Amino acid sequence: MAIGSIIAVYFIVWWICLFAVLPFGVRSQAEDQSIVPGSEPGAPTRSRMWTKVGVTSVLAAIVTPLLLWGLSNPLLQQYWR
Repeated sequence: MAIGSIIAVYFIVWWICLFAVLPFGVRSQAEDQSIVPGSEPGAPTRSRMWTKVGVTSVLAAIVTPLLLWGLSNPLLQQYWR
């Protein structure tokens, strides 16, 4: 598989993993009893975005080779037909 295709698959897997990781550990302002005036009470107090980006990158780096292996495995290709 060409390097451009692998990068494209990683990019798509990364975004899917990001949406799966985003809700982990989020506490709303209402839950923490620290509502900022003028903001939505359901807004997160701390988003910890850099941590989630790191976790997403590691998770995508694990999932992408597994996905590419599954797509190129002859036994699985025979099963899917």
